[in-house]
Amino acid sequence: MNQITTVGADLAKEVIVICAADAAGRVLFFKQFSFLGFSAWAANLPPCTIGMEACSSAHHWARVLSGLGHRPKPMAPGS
Repeated sequence: MNQITTVGADLAKEVIVICAADAAGRVLFFKQFSFLGFSAWAANLPPCTIGMEACSSAHHWARVLSGLGHRPKPMAPGS
């Protein structure tokens, strides 16, 4: 299986939906998580870039993901 190098995360009110891609930009899968499920999944994921729309919870998740060795990238809405 191809290694995940980039993740896009949609930080919704009740769930987090992610799209995982490899180094060539090929989508590997989409998945939906609870907040605890996302945190556990990210803890077991090799370090990668995780992009998310900048919102109030994005700053919290950026700190959590940085602590797990990932490179969080908050982006302005509509980017």
